Amino acid sequence: MPTQKKIDLVEQLKQNLERATITVSTDFRGLRVKEIEEMRRHLRRANVEVKVVKNRLLRLAADETGTPELMQIVDGPTALALGYEDPIAAAKAITEYARLAPPTFAIRGAFMDGQAISPDDLRDLVSLPPRPVMLARLAGNIQAPLAAFVGLLDSPLRELASLLQSALSELPSLLEARARQLESTQE
Repeated sequence: MPTQKKIDLVEQLKQNLERATITVSTDFRGLRVKEIEEMRRHLRRANVEVKVVKNRLLRLAADETGTPELMQIVDGPTALALGYEDPIAAAKAITEYARLAPPTFAIRGAFMDGQAISPDDLRDLVSLPPRPVMLARLAGNIQAPLAAFVGLLDSPLRELASLLQSALSELPSLLEARARQLESTQE
């Protein structure tokens, strides 16, 4: 029979999982309390919340949120890092902490957009440029061929305009020459 405290914990965890844009599972064994507090402080700056959870309660919350796949990244004692805003910024903060953390700290995986992500894939995700930069690159990649195509379409018109311009620039001298020719024939 579950206690009210455990029911409340599952409900709170369920709400956290529903709000989270990314959930990262970490192995915190071997960290001292002071190091865990430092991790929480470091991650809080990136709007990432760290929760140590019991796997059984996490399984119940994951089932209730319709994301049982979340359990693929959980193994043994688990601390969840829950990012609530930009998932990439949260992932960067977590991987940055992992580089500086004691060797016993490890990222087991992440859960984002309904999919489990391996630690290697998470590192690859973090190495991507920010979203605005990627959108700018995409726009540039789309715009470049279009600009070249417009240039190709515009080229015959430019050549025609150049030909007409050169003919028009020669027209006064041709008219003068013709006028002199007519004058010389009349004399």
